[in-house]
Amino acid sequence: MKKKRGSRFLQTLLTFIVLIVFAFPFVWMLLASFKTQSQILSTGQLFIFKPTFHNYVSVFKEYDFLKFIWNSFLVAFGSTLLSLILGLPAAYAIARHHLQKLGLLILVARIIPGITFLIPWFILFSKIHLVDTYTALILSHMLVGLPFIIWIMISFFEALPTEIEESGLIDGCTHHQVFLRIILPISGPGVITASLLSFIFSWNNFMFSVILAGDKTKTLPIAVFNFMSYSEINWGALMAAACIITLPVLIIALVSQRYVVSGLSAGAVKG
Repeated sequence: MKKKRGSRFLQTLLTFIVLIVFAFPFVWMLLASFKTQSQILSTGQLFIFKPTFHNYVSVFKEYDFLKFIWNSFLVAFGSTLLSLILGLPAAYAIARHHLQKLGLLILVARIIPGITFLIPWFILFSKIHLVDTYTALILSHMLVGLPFIIWIMISFFEALPTEIEESGLIDGCTHHQVFLRIILPISGPGVITASLLSFIFSWNNFMFSVILAGDKTKTLPIAVFNFMSYSEINWGALMAAACIITLPVLIIALVSQRYVVSGLSAGAVKG
């Protein structure tokens, strides 16, 4: 009993320490978003201070942050939707027809750092006049999102028993109807998991946007540079902007964690 109590105490202590380490930066960012510049720089006002909403008002009024939110949402939604349209049939074909070479090629594309494609993308889009367009950002984000969705869904489709498809074919369905009417509905957790992770990646992406985005298509990760100047950093507004960027991802993670866990674990054991 003493050993069990000691083990539980140690686990609780370690969990508490890990929680503090990972949660403190977010808590500090949230508190700093309600402070003035002098309060943020003061070590004596870490937790006790007079809150202000000026930073959030400044973010939306002076920096037009709603436009950046719309840009990020449009790019993330567009890249995720197109990746699902192309990736789900590709993953199903690879899983059912055992296309190992194609699967390996997609894995290689997933492993290669995205920065490798950055200069070729910029040259290509410059030639066809697509820099500072939603099309360029959506296609560049698909470079990572599409292989990611395919790789997640391959293992999920492989875990589904073939008897389900055979019964649909016996009932008169075509292969396309089996995929659309039978396979996709029962693959909901996997599809939700893949789409959410792809959306979050695109929402947080900085590398492609900093090169391919312009004034019309600037996304949230790029917009935070508006709070930095040569001589000063507006820490209050910067922390408020960071909270705004983090909030949608945090809400998605909390609401959909059940689907994400089931989706990631469903392909681990083949049926």
